Amino acid sequence: MKTYRVGIVGLGRMGSTIDDEGHAIKPYAIAGCCQEMDQLELVAGTDLQEDKRSAFTERWGIEAVYENYLEMVEKEHLDLVAICTTASGLFKPANEAPDASFRGDSHADLTVSLSNAGVPMLYVEKAVASSMVRMDEVRDTVKANGTVFNSGVLRRFNEHYQAVKAAIDHGIIGEPKAVTHFAASSLMHGHIHSIDTVSYLVGDPKIQSVRGELQPLDTVIENDHIAYDPRATYQLMFENGIYAASIPMGQWEFEVLGTEGSIRSQNNGQAVLLRKPGEPIGKRFAWETVPFDEVTARSHVITCLEDIIDAHEQDRPTLGQIDVTHHITEACIAVAESHRADGRWIDLPLSNRGLYIFHI
Repeated sequence: MKTYRVGIVGLGRMGSTIDDEGHAIKPYAIAGCCQEMDQLELVAGTDLQEDKRSAFTERWGIEAVYENYLEMVEKEHLDLVAICTTASGLFKPANEAPDASFRGDSHADLTVSLSNAGVPMLYVEKAVASSMVRMDEVRDTVKANGTVFNSGVLRRFNEHYQAVKAAIDHGIIGEPKAVTHFAASSLMHGHIHSIDTVSYLVGDPKIQSVRGELQPLDTVIENDHIAYDPRATYQLMFENGIYAASIPMGQWEFEVLGTEGSIRSQNNGQAVLLRKPGEPIGKRFAWETVPFDEVTARSHVITCLEDIIDAHEQDRPTLGQIDVTHHITEACIAVAESHRADGRWIDLPLSNRGLYIFHI
């Protein structure tokens, strides 16, 4: 079994410390996952902030810490780099662009640079890019270099969601017709997850068109720039006729309705509710709950990293491969384009590639 050398760019929350929050099944931070995985050896980290570098060394015993990420790559001969900076490149708690000209896009910058530097495998925190101009560049660079890539939209690596998808694929609810997502969320930090999960559960068909609204409803987009990550709702129409919508209430649940039943991932991927039509009552029927096998949960970050390694070794696409990430990012940004167009349906691909949406 080959061991791969890992470096982390951004030694804060996702890179190092998120497990202190009880965020999800541990380990969730990249550093903690590397400790648990026989195939990954954490050898280096880089951060612009000296206190983060010092804390990383103290916590994980990694002496090779750098201020310059390219110096780290040059000296450490890395096989996999995890990009765990903020999306904007600004230090937290900045939650708004400093001015209307700001186009900070750290995840895109680093992905392009590290791919061009020849790093074979990348894990990139979401959202991968804040505009389609940059997302196009990321896609083209990753594909040109043959970089193996997954992003931090991790529900497709959650065993409960994978069990729901497998059941749908096996026809347990017949032909999927509609998907509903339940939770209030911001656009780039949250709905990048929800749109990705909706798409994953029904097999990642192409999204034909998008409509949506930003909150507050009187939000005005000027000069292709949104200075903060807005709350949003959306509707999606897939090319195969599946319809999807978000409802701004609930606990991150997804329900897929088909011609022969309904399946719902409950409580942020902690349980599954399967319902099938019962005995007819006149022209109607009542849903009947059907038992669904329990799923053993594990770290979805480890599952994601395992997928990267296996894709690299087997020369296959990852589960979150770059074309899927590009398409989901485009659908997410199209929600804001629809808002600007007074809620009209917007066909993909977007004609305007320049809209920038800030998020930390």
